Amino acid sequence: MKKRNFGLAISLVLAAGTLLGACGKTNNNTAPTNKDNKKSFSVGMVTDVGGIDDKSFNQSAWQGLQEFGKDNNMQKGKGGYDYLQSQSDADYATNLNTLAHQGFNLVYGIGFMMSKDVDKIAKQIPSTKFAIVDDVVNEPNVASILFKENEGSFLAGVAAGLTTKSNKIGFIGGMESAVIERFESGFVAGVKASNPKATVDIQYAASFTDAAKGQAIASRMYSSGDDVVFAAAGATGNGLFKEARDRKAKNPSQAIWAIGVDSDQSAEGVVTAGGKQTNIVITSSMKRVDNAVKDLSTKTMNGQFPGGKTTTYGLAEDGVGLAPINPDDPAKAAIEKAVSDWSAKIKSGSLKVPSTRKELATFKAQ
Repeated sequence: MKKRNFGLAISLVLAAGTLLGACGKTNNNTAPTNKDNKKSFSVGMVTDVGGIDDKSFNQSAWQGLQEFGKDNNMQKGKGGYDYLQSQSDADYATNLNTLAHQGFNLVYGIGFMMSKDVDKIAKQIPSTKFAIVDDVVNEPNVASILFKENEGSFLAGVAAGLTTKSNKIGFIGGMESAVIERFESGFVAGVKASNPKATVDIQYAASFTDAAKGQAIASRMYSSGDDVVFAAAGATGNGLFKEARDRKAKNPSQAIWAIGVDSDQSAEGVVTAGGKQTNIVITSSMKRVDNAVKDLSTKTMNGQFPGGKTTTYGLAEDGVGLAPINPDDPAKAAIEKAVSDWSAKIKSGSLKVPSTRKELATFKAQ
């Protein structure tokens, strides 16, 4: 009996040692390996009011999250990757809170309009990692993502300046903000750099979701002689494409153009005019939210979450750029060469693209 009890005691001690060893490995401060982390890592995002089918900013973010999930054999839904769509700004805090309480390790707030709610929820739930796109939140569990939209829109301005025949160009902004000011300033600088004779008519829609307002502004611009219009306005910009398609279908000989934003929006420019298919979108100023989402998600999964820091993606980091030039544009060859030349200068640092109206006022192309 004593031998059996002694043996049992030894077994219990060994088992306890094994459990303690396992607990020690689980609770240490060493970042888990990529392999282990993939098994437990999950990431979600809260959209701005435009939704994942806005053909622009939110859609690009969701595309990046989907690609990250697929690359890491993750499933859509709780424990993998997912999103919650906001119907209004009243949904932001609720959606962020919901994803955090569902156990997502990283939760994105897509758009600067969500920054106050990200700040609020991040303070309430410090165990969850958050990321804000297009603004800065100074909390240790929040990573901030910014873009040099001015660099991508500068190249779009170059394309507009070389395409226009009337030397009258339009810019439609969504809501007044530092982000859209970067788009505006870079675009105007690009127009001036490629065509000093051209002027830019600037109007704001005060919305990122009002396609009808976007169409009304575009109609006034085209009617006043603007032959190239660029919209940095989210889903509001869909109205620009509709107006340009309608006008081209009605008058095939009219040379009018549109420029897309955030994603490659060339599909929005396809129209049948005069019995043949053509495209009124010259190019799009690409804002690679998809690349940023994938990059930050990968870093976080690998234990390299940049909490309390800001990461800025520009032309050199493949965070912004220009979509392929429309072959229907007679200036295609000239645009491609100019874009290549200006891109090299921007990447090397020899050209600093203005990001504000104040910087634009003293800008001189070199």
